[in-house]
Amino acid sequence: MRRIRRYAWSSSERRELWGRWKQGQGLVEIARALSRPTPSVQNIVTRGGGIAPPVRRRSARVLQLQEREEISRGLAGGMTIRRIAKQLGRAASTVSREVRRHDGIEGYRACEADRGAWDRARRPKRCKLAQRRRLQRAVARKLARNWSPQQVSAWLERRYAGDETMRVSHETIYRKLFIQARGALKKELLGHLRSGRQMRSSTKPGQGGGQISEAISIRERPAEARDRAVPGHWEGDLLCGGKSTQIATLVERHSRYVMLVKLKNKDSEQVARVLGKHILKLPSALRRSITWDRGSELAAHQAFTVATDVKVYFCDPHSPWQRGSNENTNGLLRQYFPKGSDLSLFSQRQLDRVAHELNQRPRMTLGWDTPADTLNRAVASTG
Repeated sequence: MRRIRRYAWSSSERRELWGRWKQGQGLVEIARALSRPTPSVQNIVTRGGGIAPPVRRRSARVLQLQEREEISRGLAGGMTIRRIAKQLGRAASTVSREVRRHDGIEGYRACEADRGAWDRARRPKRCKLAQRRRLQRAVARKLARNWSPQQVSAWLERRYAGDETMRVSHETIYRKLFIQARGALKKELLGHLRSGRQMRSSTKPGQGGGQISEAISIRERPAEARDRAVPGHWEGDLLCGGKSTQIATLVERHSRYVMLVKLKNKDSEQVARVLGKHILKLPSALRRSITWDRGSELAAHQAFTVATDVKVYFCDPHSPWQRGSNENTNGLLRQYFPKGSDLSLFSQRQLDRVAHELNQRPRMTLGWDTPADTLNRAVASTG
């Protein structure tokens, strides 16, 4: 049987692979460009969890190649360690250890010493979750309860406000799930992510709202919407079902109050028109803004704003945590509308009943109050 010859990947090839992956190219396209088998490319991407490894950089504090060359020339010229160190502006002990570590005065060679130091520097530091077992257990418990990494990170910050050792960013949690690190988070917890992904997906060309004319970035959203202090700021998205059916979900940021809107299709003009009718039923105090995903279903946002006087802000690409309340609510709604369900079979009255049930549930984030009561108090206080 003929043996398949395997070629090692060079550093430049790996850099090009990850560069193409970040640009949104598929595995087959990358393999063709690099003249490599597709399984070989897939193996590297999968091992990395779809996340490009960080570029290695030398610390400014360590000896550089030019300094090692000065040491080599100084030793060849018979200079003492102290004199060489003085010329370099380094401690004599630093130069002495460097020479001792690399074959002494007689055998010291700058290039070999530099290469050896670079190779020895590959000592992976244990991640925060592996070092701090208490933090790891807290994160794992919440993930097992189907919390998103962002919800876990935010909960830790509030629950352990005075304990810096119990903090971890949602990005770190994602990385440790996608790139399995020994002693960090078990791979089984990946199954609790709502996306169901096993690795970070590549950025697809054309995504990022390029098809949405004059989209207003979430970064321009007023501070009162960001801190949830004032009612009337909403988050929205589509909950998709089988047979190309969908319903619109709206969640009020201050109270987590939910509205569900029946849609016939994803046509942007139709979505803008139907959403506008529902928004106009609300008191004026509850019509301030909507934060939407980057989906093209609300490309007609300008017509929506003209009809309702409600501004629409769009999230950054691949940033569902910027609509955390809406994402969480969509997860809760799967109890009523499992994936693959034909959502066209549900009437607006049935959707209203589901929304009412959610709005009457006590929420931990509201101090065990209900979204309905929280919203009613907020409206009453604003007159």
